[in-house]
Amino acid sequence: MIQQTKTIQVHALEPQKGFSGLGIAPKLLEILAWLKFTTPTPIQYKAIPPAVEGKDVIGIAQTGTGKTLAFGVPLIQRIMQTKEGIGLIILPTRELALQVNEMLLKVGRTLGIRTAVLIGGASMSYQIQALRRNPHIIIGTPGRIIDHLNQRTLNLRKVIILILDEADRMFDMGFAPQITKILQAVPKDRQTMLFSATIPDNIMRIATSHMKLPVRVEIARSGTTVDKVEHELFVVRKDQKKPLLDSLLNSYKGSVLVFSRTKFGAKRICRDIRNMGHRAAEIHSNRSLAQRREALEGFKIGKYRVLVATDIASRGIDVKGIELVINYDIPESPEDYVHRIGRTARAGMAGRAISFVMEEQRHKVRDIERLTRIVLPISPLPWGRH
Repeated sequence: MIQQTKTIQVHALEPQKGFSGLGIAPKLLEILAWLKFTTPTPIQYKAIPPAVEGKDVIGIAQTGTGKTLAFGVPLIQRIMQTKEGIGLIILPTRELALQVNEMLLKVGRTLGIRTAVLIGGASMSYQIQALRRNPHIIIGTPGRIIDHLNQRTLNLRKVIILILDEADRMFDMGFAPQITKILQAVPKDRQTMLFSATIPDNIMRIATSHMKLPVRVEIARSGTTVDKVEHELFVVRKDQKKPLLDSLLNSYKGSVLVFSRTKFGAKRICRDIRNMGHRAAEIHSNRSLAQRREALEGFKIGKYRVLVATDIASRGIDVKGIELVINYDIPESPEDYVHRIGRTARAGMAGRAISFVMEEQRHKVRDIERLTRIVLPISPLPWGRH
């Protein structure tokens, strides 16, 4: 039976100076200042106060706006106050899990916060050891959390805060049955927070049926793209994609993220880019966790100029200064367009998103334009310019 819920709409205001006044404990304020987090982003400014009060929160904000701290600060504060109970964060990909863990440890390490990361592709025995150390926060992907529940190496009876991060992506990836099972394993008397860039109606229904009077914090309309991204579209034949990619990689000098629809395509594109004389790495589900981490770290430090990825990486790649995102293959869903291009123009910087579209895929462009409420301008092919 669906529980009666009330959603309170909170409008984004200009953030105040600093994090004081949001209900954050003095010790945490000191840590944030020491880490040089000085001005809250709009999602942090609006989500942290109800979250530290223990209210359920639905946070909708475009990618790259600081959602991790928006739930991480209230979570760490509550764990430190109660000394009992644990936090559980569920998210769609390994990369995002590692990124969230890194941020939480950055904030919570000096407070003695212990975490356990439960993701596929990593050692089960190492994860079991981490769970035996009684972590305060468990961060994991749905499949691996279920593996531990089935093996009885994980008990969720002490969960006092549940966070669903990038919820729409999890449901897109077919994790609904696992999430339902996890929700049955956690106590009903808990705080629940749900964060995502887009929240379709079906997610909203599922979310509100497991939440108590959630406060809805919508910083940008669901489907809004990052402000400082310039969009560009090329209509191409399949055989024109490779020469166009070559031309663009020579025209732009910064770091480039290229999205492929399939893992086999990503492998081929990466090989082609290397043959063009550029340093490139690939991230997709055929790569081991170690290979994926090496590729991402190499991209971050400039060892690789180009990273080729499938949609597994459209979330969770938090790399500053990506100049250009190329949709070598137009994404299957318009929501994925929002997440892909959110990898550029992060933290107030400008960026560019270029999409390759074949004639028969124009309907997908219309779907993207309908969701984002922007027109994607079509450019002539470089060799057609005079």
